[in-house]
Amino acid sequence: MDRLCEKIWMDGEWVDWDNATLHVSAHVIHYGSAVFEGIRAYDVNGVANVFRLDEHNKRLHDSAKIYRMEVPYTLEETKQAMIDSIRVNGFTECYIRPVVYRGCGPMGVNPLRNPVNTFIMTWKWGKYLGEEALEQGVDMQIASWSRNAPNTTPSFAKCGANYASGALIKMEAISNGYAEGIALDRNGLISEGSGENIFVVRDGVIHTTPIGNSILGGITRDTIIRIAKDEGLEIRETAMPREFLYIADEIFGVGTAAEVTPLRSLDKIKIGVGKRGPVTELLQTRYMDLVQGKAEDKWGFLTPVEPK
Repeated sequence: MDRLCEKIWMDGEWVDWDNATLHVSAHVIHYGSAVFEGIRAYDVNGVANVFRLDEHNKRLHDSAKIYRMEVPYTLEETKQAMIDSIRVNGFTECYIRPVVYRGCGPMGVNPLRNPVNTFIMTWKWGKYLGEEALEQGVDMQIASWSRNAPNTTPSFAKCGANYASGALIKMEAISNGYAEGIALDRNGLISEGSGENIFVVRDGVIHTTPIGNSILGGITRDTIIRIAKDEGLEIRETAMPREFLYIADEIFGVGTAAEVTPLRSLDKIKIGVGKRGPVTELLQTRYMDLVQGKAEDKWGFLTPVEPK
């Protein structure tokens, strides 16, 4: 495999790409005991600007706390390590993937005696669902797989184990000729995609799934809510049945990787005019202008990382 970056931060040390490995006995390999984040840094005039670094870093620590994993580094230390990872690898734009995981120790389900380890990867990653998708939209389906039910595994934690469900949703969609799948929760209501929160526009009102419907509390989701309110748009957290989406004027998915991606169809039913609608375009433009440093950073969301 080609190198995605030169150096990876592993427990406070810089390790070459080829040597950044885990032992086969690590708890995370057998039981999925890892929490992680996906963060983007955008090139703003030749300088990497990390979008909402503090919020992502805090969620990383929160996810670890939910899973009783004591991160061996402070918030400030993991934040600085992410900044240093960008500098060391010489990126002006990149995707940042910090992972906190259970390492080598006693074998078995019980993780409490296994050490907690941390690594940070950085690499360049293009548009998650393709460049054309941002304007023309993508085709999605309602997945046959449901999201994890409350009080099973915590959906509010960004845990690696949760993405086994996401992988099933994604593989099923691709096998059926779609770009992505949208999962329902245990009550048959709209939850989220494999890697996106869902927004629905109907009669000028924007709806998004509440956090109680087995979704990850997305940081991009929060950003879009802020932007919509700033634009004077009405936005509601609404528990939605699947058929509500079929009669939507617009639907779009949001996430750090997906950014703001419109749907043109769902289950082969055309959504609205069959491509990006005006509300989606407005929010997409405002979001991209914000993350790319083209608009005023009124919320202080960008962290510039000067090259070393």
